[in-house]
Amino acid sequence: MAFNDLLQQVGGVGRFQRIQVTLVVLPLLLMASHNTLQNFTAAIPTHHCRPPANANLSQDGGLEGWLPRNRQGQPESCLRFTAPQRGPPSANGTGTNVTGATEPCVDGWIYDHSTFPATIVTEWDLVCSHRALRQLAQSLYMVGVLLGAMVFGNLADRLGRRKILILNYLQTAVSGTCAAFAPNFPTYCAFRLLSGMSLASIALNCMTLNVEWMPIHTRAYVGTLIGYVYSLGQFLLAGVAYAMPHWRHLQLLVSVPFFIFFIYSWFFIESARWYSSSGRLDLTLTALQKVARINGKQEEGAKLNKEVLQASLQKEMTTGKGQASALELVRCPSLRHLFLCLTMLWFATSFAYYGLVMDLQGFGVSIYLIQVIFGAVDLPAKLVCFLVINSLGRKAAQMASLLLAGICILINGVVPQDQTIVRTSLAVLGKGCLAASFNCIFLYTGELYPTMIRAVTALLPETLGQPLPDTVQDLENRKRKPSRQQREQQKQMVPLQASAPEKNGL
Repeated sequence: MAFNDLLQQVGGVGRFQRIQVTLVVLPLLLMASHNTLQNFTAAIPTHHCRPPANANLSQDGGLEGWLPRNRQGQPESCLRFTAPQRGPPSANGTGTNVTGATEPCVDGWIYDHSTFPATIVTEWDLVCSHRALRQLAQSLYMVGVLLGAMVFGNLADRLGRRKILILNYLQTAVSGTCAAFAPNFPTYCAFRLLSGMSLASIALNCMTLNVEWMPIHTRAYVGTLIGYVYSLGQFLLAGVAYAMPHWRHLQLLVSVPFFIFFIYSWFFIESARWYSSSGRLDLTLTALQKVARINGKQEEGAKLNKEVLQASLQKEMTTGKGQASALELVRCPSLRHLFLCLTMLWFATSFAYYGLVMDLQGFGVSIYLIQVIFGAVDLPAKLVCFLVINSLGRKAAQMASLLLAGICILINGVVPQDQTIVRTSLAVLGKGCLAASFNCIFLYTGELYPTMIRAVTALLPETLGQPLPDTVQDLENRKRKPSRQQREQQKQMVPLQASAPEKNGL
């Protein structure tokens, strides 16, 4: 509890915490835009084959003479007749007129631009036999997310959260802007991958930097705030995409603000907890005193010196930099246990979440409307998750959200395709549960891992009201159950009810 006491001494949740948390969280408004951007920039409009260049439509019976019909009576998207069919398409106009020989769309496609004037699909013809390339673009973005979490997570533990955030804001701004001007599809994919890398790191270091500067009793509030900002970003995406339907304009609009984030991020104050765990006592003292001045606690900050910090943070200082290695995740039994459990949680939540939110066109309603609905369901879901986190603990919230999400997805898998309202309702409910799971797992991960490797459920320990572990040894000590004598001593030392100031949030 030593570091938490130092935070309280320099102001607790003061002016500095409010300002920095706000500035660090603000970029997450646009993170939702980038994560699900291809719902709009890669939307697939209605399309059909273009007739041959030498076709005479007036003699061929119009465009209809070249287009076969599917079982619903609609023109086929990927086939055309090798020769015009001058008769009626079928007896009742709804059957499949495949009496003539057909061929692929060798002369390209004609797209309906009424809803989407331009997307990467229409610009580079990512339809029919090339349809898989559309999914490839999003897959490469998610590969970037994985690489970014691995690479920048490790760098953040070695170089600090602030430096990596500054770099990530610049990388997002540059790669996102370059993607908007990409001359071809491979170049677009490359810049999207780079954007995925930086945005993954922004999400992780946003949570980490904020949690490490906040007292214990406010961590759930910070996690919930971050979750709500992300949800508001989903509303923002729907509005911006509706106002700017051209994919290049939309891509540019959600990327340029990161230049602003890059500029003001130079004023962030690095985590004093990270400084102390890295053996930098002088920088720890400087950071704490700077925060004390911003919070109007100059006198309290002046009382701090290296001797005081040495006594308070002796455990962190003795560990030094030796443990700042990702190998600890598999070398230490306690960390290996956490790593495997959290990996399964992240995979299950992410796989199901993006499986739902990346196919908005498949719901058969307005893509803008379903985007708003998907954002709206987050609001009550994350509120319920917050209440459960604060009352029953992180583990209960994590288990309940994943269980409910799994039930919704399984039921949805057996509902007939024509039951659009039922399928959409189940998908919305499942998405809300998965959003709550994300809210919990971000907080859970930051609380479970030690400071030195923090930037990378039923079997997981509870963290409600527990101090953040600074070292691997802290994690080992947490696993060991205290003896009866130790428990009695803790009861005498720690009051059963939290004091009034600790019950207050941000």
